[in-house]
Amino acid sequence: MKLAVSRNAIFKPALSLRDAILTIVGLVIGAGIFETPSFVAANASNEIMVLLAWLLGGVISLVGALCYAELATAYPHPGGSYYYLKRAFGNAIAFLFAWTRMSVIQTGSIALLAFVFGDYASQLWRLGSYSASIYAALAIVVFTLLNLLDIKQSKWTQNVLATAQVLGILIVSGIGLFFSSAPASILPVDSTIYPDIQLTEVAQSVSSVPSTNIGLMMVFVLLTYGGWNEASYISAEVRNGRLNIVRSLVWSVGIITGLYLLLNWSLVRGLGLTRMASSQVVVAELMRSTLGEAGAVSISCLVVIATLCSINATILTGARSNYALGRDFSLFTMLARGRENTPANALIVQGAIALFLVLVGTLTRQGFETMVDYTAPAFWFFFLLSGISLFVLRQREPNIERPFKVPLYPILPILFCGICLYMLQSSLAYTGYGGLLGVVALLLGLPFLWWSQKVSNATQRQ
Repeated sequence: MKLAVSRNAIFKPALSLRDAILTIVGLVIGAGIFETPSFVAANASNEIMVLLAWLLGGVISLVGALCYAELATAYPHPGGSYYYLKRAFGNAIAFLFAWTRMSVIQTGSIALLAFVFGDYASQLWRLGSYSASIYAALAIVVFTLLNLLDIKQSKWTQNVLATAQVLGILIVSGIGLFFSSAPASILPVDSTIYPDIQLTEVAQSVSSVPSTNIGLMMVFVLLTYGGWNEASYISAEVRNGRLNIVRSLVWSVGIITGLYLLLNWSLVRGLGLTRMASSQVVVAELMRSTLGEAGAVSISCLVVIATLCSINATILTGARSNYALGRDFSLFTMLARGRENTPANALIVQGAIALFLVLVGTLTRQGFETMVDYTAPAFWFFFLLSGISLFVLRQREPNIERPFKVPLYPILPILFCGICLYMLQSSLAYTGYGGLLGVVALLLGLPFLWWSQKVSNATQRQ
């Protein structure tokens, strides 16, 4: 089914260990950490449980990262999970994954991040009735064009944004820990600063003593940790990749866990559990309580930086699996066209789909929520299959050199797959119609798979 294509993009090692770490950190630390702490607090019975939940999220992410480290070092390829699924389960599953990633998972994530950027950028400079959507579309266009220039431009931008992102979280955490007063009573959200934000159903139902719901709490925690697996898509572009991929995953998960714990510690200390649980803009409220309204506005600036960082990294890694789809399936040959380290056509198609999803989110008037619902079930389904592929490839290809092997095999991979299965069930239970739309988009790949196989068979008979 593979087809030789002229002017294919060529991937050479151009990323250092530092570049890889900052790319992963930038991917993971998006806008989620500024929104989900209130949901976690609303489902915890005390402050210690909040901190333990974030620590557990880091441990779970590390388990998954170790599993991916074995796959990425044994099979370095710009297709990442696509390539693992292809070797483990064949072309059909790999095709459906690449199709779903192109139409649902990655493009939906780009649109989701773009909406968050639009919401917070609108707090700083509003562009009319559709301000958030305009900002979202502009971010997708600008960063797609930036990635079309060259990976050197993209990685430089990523390094600057990720560094600013980490420094911003450290500053906010320091202010919360050293300058905030003792937890005060619940204060209302200032509608003049955040006119579009309403308290969530979870926050509205919080009593003076939040109830415990460990399962729902971990849904929000693991959502906020999501993204470290994208390291597999740059495995072919990292210098000394068989060693540095493992290092980048371990270092990035460690840095992210430390930052999340530090920020939540400052929130617990500065606001208290009940006040945390009652606010959807919890970090902004912490800054407001210490620095006044200027502090709340500064948080909008930080979220804008964090979200732009994640958008850039998500666009960078997303185009790699589209490129792999074009290399292996003749129906999508054009996706493989590009220059060195720049899958140009894959980037353009990805950007166009993401812009369409921004339009969908605009029409539903719930851009962020629609994109969360749209992406979650498909994401966890293929995450589960990627975990299972580790077992399959160990059994089917025992002689492949594995520079790194996941420790405590098979205990840790089984644990990882169990977590993915739980998250898949949870995402289907909570997402409703949005999740169903994502599943439908996945199934729409079946006719294209049939068509591609038909074209390939006809070519082989000639």
